Amino acid sequence: MGSLWGANLYQAGLPGANFYEATLLRVNLHRALLSGANFGGADLTEANLDEAVLRGATLARANIRWAYLTVAVLFQTNLHKAEANECTTWPDGFDPAAAGVIFED
Repeated sequence: MGSLWGANLYQAGLPGANFYEATLLRVNLHRALLSGANFGGADLTEANLDEAVLRGATLARANIRWAYLTVAVLFQTNLHKAEANECTTWPDGFDPAAAGVIFED
């Protein structure tokens, strides 16, 4: 488990990267290639994942409160028990509840 708090990884190519239980608060992953990456249990609070390619990635049990996922590619992304809130943004037409996302009260 590591920390990349506030890191700027704009357009980074990180397919298959392992961020398991990492602290990624406010990290900029805008337009990053993250296919197959493991974010299981990671803290992605306020992370910018706009236009990121997360095809086949794992975000199970990740904290995605206040994260920006607008226009992200979430095809086959595992979001089981990921924790979001009403400020988490999603691609148009994406149903986070059907994907297993848990919303805080």
